[in-house]
Amino acid sequence: MTTPVWDPEQYLRFADERTRPLRDLLARVPAVPHEPAATVLDIGCGPGNSTAVLRERWPGARITGIDNSAEMLATARTTGEPTAGYLLADAGTYDPADAKPDLIVSNAALQWIDGHIGLLPRWAAALEPGGVIAFQVPGNFGSPSHTALAELRRSPRWRGAVGEDTARAGVHEPGEYLQALADAGCTADVWETTCSTLLTGPDPVLEWVKGTALRPVLTRLTDPADRDAFLAEYGALLREAYPAGPHGTVFPFRRIFAVGVRKR
Repeated sequence: MTTPVWDPEQYLRFADERTRPLRDLLARVPAVPHEPAATVLDIGCGPGNSTAVLRERWPGARITGIDNSAEMLATARTTGEPTAGYLLADAGTYDPADAKPDLIVSNAALQWIDGHIGLLPRWAAALEPGGVIAFQVPGNFGSPSHTALAELRRSPRWRGAVGEDTARAGVHEPGEYLQALADAGCTADVWETTCSTLLTGPDPVLEWVKGTALRPVLTRLTDPADRDAFLAEYGALLREAYPAGPHGTVFPFRRIFAVGVRKR
């Protein structure tokens, strides 16, 4: 799987839309141990937009954001949530046990980690009794935004240059997360929803995926001419799949949410 180079500015072009699912998730998180001085881990914190929301909810908490992108962490430290601590680490191998967290949050990050459902027992074991795991992941891998991208990457013109990341983790169905959290000794609350977001501006769906799903492709396409040609082809497919309307472009986005409370 290609390790993407992240662009905080591109990602944050849709900061409100990307942060809304986290707010929906946290609305279902109960009180955690040691409030107001709880220990909170934001795993896959990106540019700190999620960390800032955690600070709103837990102003007195000790919050640490963890990410494997130095570019994202640099933004998080300056304009995201500068009062938090940050750690450059891979979410797939990071062990939260030493932190003794009261809350582990992951906002739209686990889909990048192969075998991420296997992390849940380790995360649950690291929690303080009564502690909480809360995460949300995109559930739109069968949507045109992703299927068109996969088909284009497999096409004769682009197969050699960008190929297909066959190891791309993807996500599991809600029932599988429910079972995994229950097996890990948690009381689980798992649900899904589809948000219909109205995006504006030229090629808005393309601009959205340039901040996330397209990162591995853009990382590989180092030649500007190749990059422009790929984006032109993909953009045309997206305009067909998501036509602009009188008020903008409707972009349906399925999300999967999970909250697990470690039994005392």
